[in-house]
Amino acid sequence: MNYLYISIVVTLHICLLLQLYYVLVVYRKLAVFKAPDLNLQTNLPLSVIICAKNEVQNLKKNLVSILGQNYPNFEVIVVNDCSNDGTEWFLRDLSLEYKNLKTVTINDHPRFKHGKKFALTLGIKAAKNENLILTDADCYPSSENWLSLMQRNFSDQTDIVLGYSPYEIKGGLLNKFIRFETFFTALSYLSYALKGIPYMGVGRNMAYKKSLFFKGKGFASHMHILSGDDDLFVNQNANSQNTKIEIHPESYVWSEPKKSLSAYFSQKIRHQGAGKAYKNQHKRMLSFQVLSGILFYAALIALIVVKGPWWVIASIFFIRLICQIFVYIPVLKKLKYIDLIWFLPVFDFIYYIYIMLLSLISIFRKKVEWK
Repeated sequence: MNYLYISIVVTLHICLLLQLYYVLVVYRKLAVFKAPDLNLQTNLPLSVIICAKNEVQNLKKNLVSILGQNYPNFEVIVVNDCSNDGTEWFLRDLSLEYKNLKTVTINDHPRFKHGKKFALTLGIKAAKNENLILTDADCYPSSENWLSLMQRNFSDQTDIVLGYSPYEIKGGLLNKFIRFETFFTALSYLSYALKGIPYMGVGRNMAYKKSLFFKGKGFASHMHILSGDDDLFVNQNANSQNTKIEIHPESYVWSEPKKSLSAYFSQKIRHQGAGKAYKNQHKRMLSFQVLSGILFYAALIALIVVKGPWWVIASIFFIRLICQIFVYIPVLKKLKYIDLIWFLPVFDFIYYIYIMLLSLISIFRKKVEWK
């Protein structure tokens, strides 16, 4: 029993130190980061690209808020990907009112099946401007200054801008957990970008240069992977010199979360395969991050089972929790999710169970379409 007890305690302390490193060294970078004041002194031409597959209802709700942005020179390219829900007619009517709306139509072919990356590539090829901003049909910007705020980060050195895209605040525990998972994902990729190790972005709100896309041969190296039009592109092309983040509240792009657990899991599984194609450095980095969290709770539970001293168990648990609260509160305020702080102890534990389940399910489940 002594050897078992010592092994558990040593494992617990190692995992605690790793977790404190991520919280106090990595995540704290986002906690202390201050978004620059609103500065709209940029007017370089932009191309906004949206891929839509049977999204007419979302386009009706969200597209006008994008077309009506307070920006002097931009086009919006909607790639109508084999839609059969009236998307084509809606876009035709809307283009009569908004001259900056451009449509690229992909017709269904019985022998040729493609994913979102093909549709997005056609949209990028159709763009007439160098600076591209990407979002989805089910998203809407938090203000008319979204384009200006994303654009202001581009420079001769900056090729990629990582934005933030929260989910709407609704009732229910599922909504809270979806938002917690979104917060934790943003906490990680935005903090690592500030640390000089950008490894992913979210396609609902990100930007990059057209020349960078073609210089890196677009999605050619991972076209066979269903997901990854956003995170894999960033993973392969971003570095400490060419990437910035934009988290001014008026730059957020909101979207409606899934309303059922099955729909949420299906969405996450669709995105799961991209991680295997990350750079080895990033895979190791993220693996240590997740495994240290899983083993922390496993060792903590094991220490309870073997009846370890209560004060050791409590002190280790609360040291980590207090450090998380200290760092997470300013980040949650910035990301407009401060209500989640009350659910932190529970959702943090559930998150690691969710990660393990998602990994197991994704092994046995495959999907061949992006929508």
